[in-house]
Amino acid sequence: MSETQVLKPLKTWSHLAARRRKPSEYEIVGANLHYNDRDPNAPYELDPNMFMNTWYKKNTFGTLLKHADWNAFRDPDEVVYRTYNMMQDGQETYVFGVLDQFSKREHDSSLDPRWAGTLARYYTPSRYLFHTLQMASAYVGQVSPASTITSCNYFQMADSLRWLSHTAYRTKELSLAFPDKGFAVAERNYWENDPVWQGFRELMEKALTVWDWGEAIVVINLVAKPAIEEAVLRKLGESARHNGDTLLGLLTDAQLMDVARHHRWISALVKMALETPGNQELISGWIRKWEPLADKAIDAYCEKLPDVVDAAEAAKSATRDFRRSLGL
Repeated sequence: MSETQVLKPLKTWSHLAARRRKPSEYEIVGANLHYNDRDPNAPYELDPNMFMNTWYKKNTFGTLLKHADWNAFRDPDEVVYRTYNMMQDGQETYVFGVLDQFSKREHDSSLDPRWAGTLARYYTPSRYLFHTLQMASAYVGQVSPASTITSCNYFQMADSLRWLSHTAYRTKELSLAFPDKGFAVAERNYWENDPVWQGFRELMEKALTVWDWGEAIVVINLVAKPAIEEAVLRKLGESARHNGDTLLGLLTDAQLMDVARHHRWISALVKMALETPGNQELISGWIRKWEPLADKAIDAYCEKLPDVVDAAEAAKSATRDFRRSLGL
C-alpha cells in the first residue's frame, strides 16, 4: 500500500504565495478578483456565443492594447473600498464645512448678478458633464481585464458622482439667491443648446460609444478627462476667484485633489502598458484621433470665460504636458 502524500497547506492565497511575505489588505481584497478571465472563450461560463460572452471576447480580450499580465497592475495609492470611504468621508466633511461656512456668511448675496448669470451658464450645467464621466468610468471599469484596474475606475466613477452632488447642492443654493437666473430649471437647455457646452457634449457622447476597452480607457483618462479638468475645474475655478467667488474656487480645488489621484493610477497603468512593444504607437494614435475633439471642447468652453487670460491655450497646453509626462 503506497503512502498517501500529505500536502503542506498554504499560508495565504495561492496567487499571492509567490511574494513570500504576508499580503497587504490591498492585495487580499483587490487583486485577481475577476472570475471572467479564466476561460477566454466563455468569460461568463455559459454559451460562448451568448451576447455578453461575445461582447467581452471582442471588446476586452480582443482589444489591441495588449499586456502579458494585466493582473500585475497595482494602484500606486492602494485604495480599497474601506480606505476610499475613510478618505472621502474626510473630503466630504471638508467640502460641506466650506459650504456651511460660506452659507452662514451669506456668500451668495455678495455675488455680482452678472457673475451669477455666468454660473448659470458655465457652472451648474456641469452636473450633466460629470454624469457622463460617471457613466464612462463605470463602463471602462466593468470591462477592464483586471480587478485592480476595475477598482480604480469605480473609485473614479464615485468621485464623478461626488462632483455632480456638489454641483447640484450649489445649484439649489444659487436658485434661492438668484431666482431670476434660471438655476435648477435651465441647465438642460444650456447643456443641449448653448455653444459653451456643445464641444464637451460631442466629445463625451462619442466617447461613451467607444466599446473597445483599450481605446475607451485612453479616450476617457488621457484625452476627455484632462480637458474637463483643465477647463471646467481649473480655469472655471480661476475665473471664480477673479470674480469674488472664493467658494467655487475652493470646491474646484477639492475636486482637483481627486484628479491628482486619478492621474497617479492612470500614469502607472500607461507605464505598464508601454512595456509591451507596439502599445506606445497605438495609444499615441488614439490620442491623435481624439485630441482635436477635446481641443474643440476646450476652445468652446473657454472662449468667453470671464477674466482668465488665454484660458483655452493654457488648458490645452496643460493636457499635452500631462500626456508628455507619460512618454506619449
